[in-house]
Amino acid sequence: MTEKIKMTTPLVEMDGDEMTRVLWKMIKDELILPFVDLKTEYYDLGLPHRDDTADQVTLDAAEANKRLGVAVKCATITPNLKRMDEYHLHQMWKSPNGTIRSVLDGTVFRAPITLPSVKPAVRGWQKPITIARHAYGDVYKSVELRAPEAGTAKLVFEGASGARREVEIHHFDGPGVLQGMHNTDKSIRSFARSCFQYAIDTRQDLWFATKDTISKTYDARFRVIFEEEYEGHFKSQFEALGITYFYTLIDDAVARVIRSKGGFIWACKNYDGDVMSDMVSTAFGSLAMMTSVLVSPDGNYEYEAAHGTVTRHYYRYLDGEETSTNPIATIFAWSGALRKRGEKDGLPELQRYADALEGACFDTMNSGVVTKDLAGLMEGVEVRQVNSLTFIQTIRQHLEKRLA
Repeated sequence: MTEKIKMTTPLVEMDGDEMTRVLWKMIKDELILPFVDLKTEYYDLGLPHRDDTADQVTLDAAEANKRLGVAVKCATITPNLKRMDEYHLHQMWKSPNGTIRSVLDGTVFRAPITLPSVKPAVRGWQKPITIARHAYGDVYKSVELRAPEAGTAKLVFEGASGARREVEIHHFDGPGVLQGMHNTDKSIRSFARSCFQYAIDTRQDLWFATKDTISKTYDARFRVIFEEEYEGHFKSQFEALGITYFYTLIDDAVARVIRSKGGFIWACKNYDGDVMSDMVSTAFGSLAMMTSVLVSPDGNYEYEAAHGTVTRHYYRYLDGEETSTNPIATIFAWSGALRKRGEKDGLPELQRYADALEGACFDTMNSGVVTKDLAGLMEGVEVRQVNSLTFIQTIRQHLEKRLA
């Protein structure tokens, strides 16, 4: 291949933190820039720059995603008290993922990247399980308050009409903590429609679970809206395709998922989806083998790895130690974004490149060349564990063959 593949519209590129930021540069230098005339609108979402801009850069990146349609995002730190001290932050900034998801009001679909040589920890699973995570509200947009003394906490709603509703949350006999969270009918309905449409597009059953026996207003609203959307807009299409919609309680859903054969979409509220996507990806092999795409109701896409910034590896990297960090999910974020950009702009060569990049990843892993997280899981293959850079360079060799 002599001429680089052309792009017409830029991707929104959101850089990140720690070890994934290191891998981000390796991936671009070895697997993208030599082959693609890459056009991006760059936003540094690394924690120091978010702090420098009072988190305005995160909002700017989200708005750029709405404007340009397709984004690729590196993993980022959501700071806690320890991180505030470590990075000398002005304040404890909220999750950038939560901010972006709120702006786009989308649904996150996460699915494991599977290999024949890596058997799921749950032996009955024969097909991937896709997690559909509601990407707005709940604890990720919550407000919190420390109650420093005895007193009464109340929940108050003041309507635009002037109507006022008030309920007592709790009477504190001493210090405690409070949390208020919300969601909207509009966002829940968008979530439901995205899930039903994705199930139709992929011809998979859709499961949905909450805890409406306990949360008789909040979680119950999710269940009612899902039922309204299914009965009113999607039931006939599901029946025609021979797929089903199934609702149950979240604890029952967990038990059923473990006993299942896989091959369905599991729709979860925001926090449940956060937790269950990690469980599913790890059970299928590795958290670094999980794709993630945020899809908004108006057709915007943001691709990222489902995992975090791999902090422990980053500290070893800073100490000059060699690391064997799996970059596959981050590579697939790039390939997914480039493929979608190619689809939107009518660039088949860019789509073929994305397919070739993913194929080169499978060629590498199926040959036994893997990072540490997969080395102990593979069966029936002679394994060679390598460091991150060697792994990426081996992928490049296979990519060059596929593009030749």
